[in-house]
Amino acid sequence: MYDKTGVVEFATALHELGVELISSGGTAKAIAAAGVPVTDVAEFTGYPAMLGHRVVTLHPLVHGAILADRNDADHQADIERYDIRPIDLVVVNLYPFSSDPSVELLDVGGPTMVRAAAKNHEFVGVLVDPTDYDSVLDEIRANGELSAGLRRRLARKAFSVTAAYDTEIVQWLDSLDSPSGAAPEGDAQ
Repeated sequence: MYDKTGVVEFATALHELGVELISSGGTAKAIAAAGVPVTDVAEFTGYPAMLGHRVVTLHPLVHGAILADRNDADHQADIERYDIRPIDLVVVNLYPFSSDPSVELLDVGGPTMVRAAAKNHEFVGVLVDPTDYDSVLDEIRANGELSAGLRRRLARKAFSVTAAYDTEIVQWLDSLDSPSGAAPEGDAQ
């Protein structure tokens, strides 16, 4: 999580509402430092971050938990067989790639979790913007869960954010091959 604005307060409120928290890296440390119980994703998956932190959340226990269709018997059988605990809310905000573009800052796991949660918005909420924390907390407090309408709006925002992120990456790659930064001939923009 790049922008940790309000994340500790948000995590605290979620914990007070009975939500189990899973996080990674600096965000997990910040939440734990505030005295809020949090499970590091390495403990959750049984695998540490590897390859210089290129692989942290890319794991079937994470993505199976996000992508499982709660109404599909085969998915439910897999959840049971592989001891997957469903995840109902994914909170990620992406590094502003254009501010310091490089291959090492190109996030793979974050956008993958965002897109997985947005795909499965029938069951999973996805937050990519700290300004949405309050509306999510309000709905959970009022209804015990997120409404289908809010999950759809959050999914739309999530796909919009990942599309913009991918566009930044494409523009950066284009700039490496073209002094003007224009797309190479034959590419659609």
